[in-house]
Amino acid sequence: MPEEPGQAPFTATASGALVCEDGLVRPPWAARDPLLRAYYDTEWGMPVRDERGVFERISLEAFQAGLSWATILRKRPAFRAAFDDFDPDTVAEYGEDDVERLLGDASIVRNGRKIRATVRNARAAVALRAEGGLADLVWSFRPGRTPAPARVEDVPTVSPESAALAGALRRAGFTFTGPTGMFALMEAIGIVDTHLVDSHRRGTSGVWARP
Repeated sequence: MPEEPGQAPFTATASGALVCEDGLVRPPWAARDPLLRAYYDTEWGMPVRDERGVFERISLEAFQAGLSWATILRKRPAFRAAFDDFDPDTVAEYGEDDVERLLGDASIVRNGRKIRATVRNARAAVALRAEGGLADLVWSFRPGRTPAPARVEDVPTVSPESAALAGALRRAGFTFTGPTGMFALMEAIGIVDTHLVDSHRRGTSGVWARP
């Protein structure tokens, strides 16, 4: 991507990450866009352990399929408004009128399969409370160790644990929760730490020890 006029060029590190103008090292996807940079610096990889928060992240990962995360992040306020802040009890009660309402909402991703999957997943999340709840199930797939990628190309996109989580969610009635999407979920909510070892965010979640 060309640099903006007047903007100092980014310096690449041996890992493939970029040294930004503030002196901090970030992966290329989080270096240039201000929204993605703020998300990376303050939110991505930090623990999310509540039911609503985990349900929201699962829902947004489903909507992200085939799209960029930047697109979903920019639409997140609209998604929250449209889906009643991703309250599982409320979304679980949605009927066809709500689906039609959402299909007519140009501020979100208007995909019928993904909208219906979100409603189905809300009902599955509510049902999981009898077995400990969605958040406990998701976090039960935390691995014994986390990746330690030294280069951008070393960051994994799937793991045995994410495949197992995808299977467990499928058996619980969820959909649009494949192994790759569930690995992205695990990264986003702190179950694994895939920050590059030279990133300022490595080891900051409190879930995994600092290197």
